[in-house]
Amino acid sequence: MAPDTTPAMASGTADDPRPVQIFQVSTLYGAATLAAALDAGQFGPREDARRLLLISHNAEIPETALRLETMTGYERIAARFDGTLDWNETIHPYHPAAWAPRPEESPLWQRVLRTAWDLGSARVELIVESIQVNPAKALAAAFPESSVDVYADGLMSYGPTRSDLAQSIAIRIRRVLHLDLVPGLRPLLLSEYGVEPELVPDNAFRAVLAEIAEASRADEQADTDTDTDAGRGADADLPIARAIAAEPTALLLGQYLAALNLLTAEEEEELHVRMLRGAAAAGHGSVVFKPHPTAPVRYSQALHEEAAELGVRLTVLDGPLLAETFYERCRPRLVIGCFSTAMLTAAVYYGIPIARVGTVEVLERLTPFENSNRIPLTVVDHLVADLEGGEEPAVPGTAPDSLAPLVRAVGYCMRHKSHPGLREEAARFLAEHHTEPGIAHHFCAQRLTQLGLPGAEDATAPEPAAAAGTSRFRRGLARARRA
Repeated sequence: MAPDTTPAMASGTADDPRPVQIFQVSTLYGAATLAAALDAGQFGPREDARRLLLISHNAEIPETALRLETMTGYERIAARFDGTLDWNETIHPYHPAAWAPRPEESPLWQRVLRTAWDLGSARVELIVESIQVNPAKALAAAFPESSVDVYADGLMSYGPTRSDLAQSIAIRIRRVLHLDLVPGLRPLLLSEYGVEPELVPDNAFRAVLAEIAEASRADEQADTDTDTDAGRGADADLPIARAIAAEPTALLLGQYLAALNLLTAEEEEELHVRMLRGAAAAGHGSVVFKPHPTAPVRYSQALHEEAAELGVRLTVLDGPLLAETFYERCRPRLVIGCFSTAMLTAAVYYGIPIARVGTVEVLERLTPFENSNRIPLTVVDHLVADLEGGEEPAVPGTAPDSLAPLVRAVGYCMRHKSHPGLREEAARFLAEHHTEPGIAHHFCAQRLTQLGLPGAEDATAPEPAAAAGTSRFRRGLARARRA
């Protein structure tokens, strides 16, 4: 359970002899993961360290994005910490995704941060997400003597580390904390550095999600009481209350893939419409759409038009809420998405059947091959029922025997220099399965050719230099036609 302390800005604690644990977060889902790890005792007894929550807003334009502090349930999670810090404010006017201290500036910046955050001379422990990029890399550089714990709150933990780490950082990483989103599948993240994964207990995470849902109920009650006192009656405009009142049986998850340049805005809009059609074809007459917080308003407008044609009641859940809050409160019978982590959360923690739409198309255009979204797409494509392919939505359960070899083979092809020990296993898997319909589209023939693996393009007849470009063009065109 969360302590009763009220979160406050860290101040006046420079003389505290305890070590300081700095928990860097950018999403409420990540903060919930950390809260569960804290509740499970994975960071030691509460009284043994001073805990600070460092919030970073990593959106392209942080000033216009939804702030973590405004999301339902944030206050209850923040109550587990002795204080909160704002990374964007600390490094203003720099962007948190772009700024890091130069090596020669690290000692200076450590003094600046210790003064600004009242750390004194206390030993600092860093708990960060995505150590390969800023702001985690910047923190590790500013505190070069600090130990580092990494937490992974999504499906990317099952893939390889997206870029090489400086040895000065890699040797300080103690563990990777992760959720058991695919039971039986072991994360590849940071494994090339000998870092061991550690599970955040399911019951602890589910308890935190229940706590966030309870916060949404409390917020509704407070708003209802306020409206009643003002003579207006219950507030029917509360997003979660409106969605629950619609008695939906299916939830559609938006991801805003256009922001990642994986689809155009028009293609993503059509993807959501396809999800709605699939739900309607499966017999769901009341559907909720949970858009990504940064998605354009017109996405839901197109869905409303399609819903009217299909005779489906559509409700847009556009409040500052986790999708998991809706699972806790409403318990839909189906969750549909492309490759959102929230799909696996629905199945693993709530036993809700899930289905995918559009995964193959996104896989085919994902570039470069080492794009870190590839493993989440691979997992969902292999594990989750294809709604448009006529497969029955289901709760996947424990990973099938075929998933781990596939993920490891794809991971090797993504980052072969980091995982040379996986080559033999990948070659054996591809030799046996690369022509199978459910496997072939996970690999690029050009990449297999570069690595000399089964499934490579036919290179037995060397091409004249002048014709090489044309032949490559023709092979690419043929692949596009086959797709």
